[in-house]
Amino acid sequence: MSSPKDPASLPPPLGEGGGGGTRPAKSERSAEGRLPPSQPSPRGGRSKAVKTALDAWFAERGWKPFKFQREVWKAIAEGRSGLLHATTGAGKTYAVWLGALLAFARARKAGASANARPVAEPLTVLWLTPMRALAADTLRALQQPLEALGAEVHPWSAGARSGDTSSAERSAQNQRLPTVLVTTPESLSLLLARADAREVLGHVRMAVVDEWHELLGNKRGVQVQLALARLKRWNPGLAVWGMSATLGNLHEAMHALLGREDGVLVQGQVPKKLVIDSLLPGVAERFPWGGHLGLTMLPQVIEEIAASSTTLVFTNTRSQAEIWYQAMLEARPEWAGLIALHHGSLDREVREWVELGLKNGELKAVVCTSSLDLGVDFLPVERVLQIGSPKGVARLLQRAGRSGHAPGRPSRITLVPTHSVEMVEGSAARVAIAAGHIEARHSPEQPLDVLVQHLVTVALGGGFVPDELYEEVRGTAAYEGLSRESWQWCLEFVAQGGPSLAAYPDYKRAVPDAEGVWRVPDARLARRHRMNIGTIVSDASISVQYLGGSKIGSVEESFVARMKAGDCFLFGGRMLELVRIHDMTAWVRRASGKRAAVPRWGGGRMPLSNTLADAVVQQLAQAGEGRYDSPELQCVRPLLEIQQQCSALPTPQTLLAETLSTREGSHLFLYPFAGRHVHLGLASLLAWRVAQHEARTFSIAVNDYGFELLSATEVDWPALLPQVLTLPQGEGAREMLLHEVLASLNASELAQRRFREIARVSGLIYQGYPGEKRSGKQLQASSSLFWEVFRKYDPGNRLLRQAEQELLAQELEIGRLRASLERIATQQLVLKPLARPTPFSFPLMVELFREKLSNENVADRIARMVEQLEKAAGGVVTAGGVERVRGTLAFGQEGPGKPPKPVGQRRDRRRPSRPSRPLPPL
Repeated sequence: MSSPKDPASLPPPLGEGGGGGTRPAKSERSAEGRLPPSQPSPRGGRSKAVKTALDAWFAERGWKPFKFQREVWKAIAEGRSGLLHATTGAGKTYAVWLGALLAFARARKAGASANARPVAEPLTVLWLTPMRALAADTLRALQQPLEALGAEVHPWSAGARSGDTSSAERSAQNQRLPTVLVTTPESLSLLLARADAREVLGHVRMAVVDEWHELLGNKRGVQVQLALARLKRWNPGLAVWGMSATLGNLHEAMHALLGREDGVLVQGQVPKKLVIDSLLPGVAERFPWGGHLGLTMLPQVIEEIAASSTTLVFTNTRSQAEIWYQAMLEARPEWAGLIALHHGSLDREVREWVELGLKNGELKAVVCTSSLDLGVDFLPVERVLQIGSPKGVARLLQRAGRSGHAPGRPSRITLVPTHSVEMVEGSAARVAIAAGHIEARHSPEQPLDVLVQHLVTVALGGGFVPDELYEEVRGTAAYEGLSRESWQWCLEFVAQGGPSLAAYPDYKRAVPDAEGVWRVPDARLARRHRMNIGTIVSDASISVQYLGGSKIGSVEESFVARMKAGDCFLFGGRMLELVRIHDMTAWVRRASGKRAAVPRWGGGRMPLSNTLADAVVQQLAQAGEGRYDSPELQCVRPLLEIQQQCSALPTPQTLLAETLSTREGSHLFLYPFAGRHVHLGLASLLAWRVAQHEARTFSIAVNDYGFELLSATEVDWPALLPQVLTLPQGEGAREMLLHEVLASLNASELAQRRFREIARVSGLIYQGYPGEKRSGKQLQASSSLFWEVFRKYDPGNRLLRQAEQELLAQELEIGRLRASLERIATQQLVLKPLARPTPFSFPLMVELFREKLSNENVADRIARMVEQLEKAAGGVVTAGGVERVRGTLAFGQEGPGKPPKPVGQRRDRRRPSRPSRPLPPL
């Protein structure tokens, strides 16, 4: 919404001048012969009182609707569904929300007493959000225009329902839901599992899915598709709208949201200034190594924060956020209480305190992770710093939008490289965004574990007839190709758990009654299912709580299991000492002056996206032509020139390979620039293919740019490499590649790990009732038992096949791996024999030998190798010795050991005698 001096009114309501109030044709009626409920009543069109009230609300703020907002209002008034794609902070929420109010709100009846407050309208709008924290913020935004409607409009109530909702509020909602309900996919599924689900949700006229890009590519998005299909069956005229700011495949995303229904794609082209720059080091190291924390950039980051009012400092992992927060506090002790830490493992009260401080402009900076990625509105945020590469264009745009989160305000994000090559990524990201290149997201195809869970949910929510539900499910994008055989298997699975579990009553979760309607026969199984609805699966966590005090948050069980009483760790910005572990809770107390470990959470290493990787290769090709057009390329130029002198720079038309012989053996370095997941699959595949010619053992190292194969014996790579890089051709080529990839890995063990998640989602194992805490070992033992039983007695079980498919699609990215091989087939192989490691190969060597050596030995060896390489390159040693190297190794923080102080920082400041409390008292 823009802010001119003469604010324009809202567009004319339906029924005024444009003929919008005429009765629709028969073809527009629903199956029952009535008007689609999402369309306004033809009797008088929309209420003039609603339009007048909202016009006044706009005028008070000096706002004028953007063109895209008018388009959305018009489409909603016509009863249409669609997808709204517009920049962050452009006004997407009000585009959809005000459209709903204009279409569905109605005036109070004439003659109604002014003192008598009428009952609010029944549930009319469902607003789905991917995060509980975002639900509270969205609710506040929706309530503002509601307050402007005044007494002449029949009142609308608003509320939120999620895991954070209090029991009192939840109890009140069980009696009567608000007119607009902000909720999460999991809470919506719980509503669908109510026996009176149709009566409660049958009046819904619009469903809005906020941040659709965040849900689209995972099982939670599939859960949303199935829920919307259920709502459409009860209300064929339901209007469905999705909102996003960072999607590259808009039409596919809209199809995934709407299924078979045609929709309106609205793109909000709102001029908004976006500044993307980099915080460059004084001197770029010419031989960088992987695993950096980026703490060498701490002094410059402190300066940038000091010069801004409020700054968000994003890191890619929770461990890195903990370390950076502690380092900033040690560098500037006087900032205690002015800077804070925010990530998903902290307790909800801590996170809400930080969010409120940001909204009120009370915090100088917040170190955070993806927990603040999404559309929470923090107007005071002036600046965003990204520590390390964001690994994707969409993620960069999302985080940039956290600053200047309002129309007309510029957004600025500054990339802080943690090693030299990441500067190229910064330059590449800016070029990709200017060209409009954003990553595509795709809906998972036919995840049967989600479907099995949905069948039990629907059986609880009034029951289902199989043929009718089959057609309903096939109306979603995820299951539009679902075969009758797969459907029948799912029915048999919920009826008896398949042939291997038929004797166990716990797996008879849904059976047909005398009328052929499938229902849940056991109240105990119904309670258990409701307690475990959802598709979010993570490693088992342990609560962290003060002795006699409040909860701080949670860490993964695997981290705490390695600790003993008296060990210290850094969590929530505090030094904590473990006292004991009891009942899945780690009881702790404050500690100081001891060495501390930093918790490590799984899933922290994100692969480089193909969109950003392609842009990086383009930047390297320009550097190879002598064009260093950006500040980042200018800074990293010494590194790139050495790489070009000793070897070559990759280009879109060439595939760079390097060979090196050392005392460890024969090294091959290959640079497909396809991300670490694909590189792991490619490296394993090449090693397996080479071993088919002659038995060999390989060590493998990967990063986002390439991979290394190390053999103790000599390998004739010039002869073998062109052979092993081929892609299977002809009939059955796809299956042959899948077989080779699975054969090259310990596929059974990897697939079994995926099966644990599938078993949880499908209801084979469950986390327990409230207050009943089950450890990760218990859950793993349960899933392993099912895995072995199915493989032995039910080898055709489709969940086993799904585990293998998910392993290939998600962990190895088989589609991207195949595309990489196809691209390699068109590229010219450039094979360079080396006399010594290059700037590109050196990080891979470090990645490999760090697995075999202690931190001290790794630091010694890196420092010695950098010194030798710099001397050979005719430069000066810039590594700064062993201590500096040790201070920049991220993997040095996984075990006991205090986070290192940045180089050059002296301990001149004396710490205050009382420990600082940057977060609220717990």
